[in-house]
Formats: sequence, C-alpha cells, structure tokens
Amino acid sequence: MSLYEKLGGEEAIDAATDIFYRKMLADERVSGFFDDTDMEGQIAKQKAFLTMAFGGPNNYTGKSLRDGHAHLVEKGLSDMHVDVVIEHLGATLKELGVSDEDIAEVASIANSVRDDVLGR
Repeated sequence: MSLYEKLGGEEAIDAATDIFYRKMLADERVSGFFDDTDMEGQIAKQKAFLTMAFGGPNNYTGKSLRDGHAHLVEKGLSDMHVDVVIEHLGATLKELGVSDEDIAEVASIANSVRDDVLGR
C-alpha cells in the first residue's frame, strides 16, 4: 500500500494541505514567503505534488522543486525554513490522526528533497 493510500487518499491530502497552509501563513518565520502568492493556485499545486510524492496519481505539472523555489532562495530560504515546513507538516498529520510511523516517512521524503528546494 502506498503512503498516499495509508494517509487516506485524495480526501486526506486535501484536508492536510488546507490545514498545513493555515499553519504556514500563521507562522511569522515563513509567512512572508507567501506575500505575493496566489494561495488558491499554490494549494492546488501542493495537493498535486504531495499526491505524486506519496505514491498517488501523478497529475503534477508544476516546476521542479529547484526551479519552483529558486525565487525563495533568493529571498533567504534556508534550512531553518525547511525545518519549519517539516514541523508544520508533521503537526498537521498528527492532528489528522496519522501514525507516527507514517509521519516519519513523510518527514523522510521532505528531507530527501531539501537540497533541491534550497538549490544545492
């Protein structure tokens, strides 16, 4: 069973993404990165990306992680910010009743793309 299926499929990814971005926008450590962002479009892209990354249907048509975050790296995106993303993602999944084992797998996936996100 894929992580996507274990997490609860499309409905769970939709709920998690919505909660996750509420947390991100409320956090002063990272909210400034979204000042000029179309959040509806961002949330839709993130849902498609997470679905693909967790083993669900691949409907993601966005940029690569490196290209998609390059403008944020120019604004100072750093390891600390990636840590905040992983923190909020884990807290969101915990809130939705996801097991610690599956949360650890999600964190591992997020950490595996850290260098691409940060353009290294």
